[in-house]
Amino acid sequence: MMIKSIMLILSVIFILLTFFGAGYVLYNSGNVSAGYAVISLALSLVCIAIYRENI
Repeated sequence: MMIKSIMLILSVIFILLTFFGAGYVLYNSGNVSAGYAVISLALSLVCIAIYRENI
């Protein structure tokens, strides 16, 4: 049960980082790496998958 709550919290944090990263890329007119958004998106998907598996 503890792992489930940790994964939920981490997924919310990584989703917020995804939006901040996308905003940063758009703010800089795409002159910075899109990895700022993509890496946090991938990590949030992993956390959500683990969260859903541990029901």
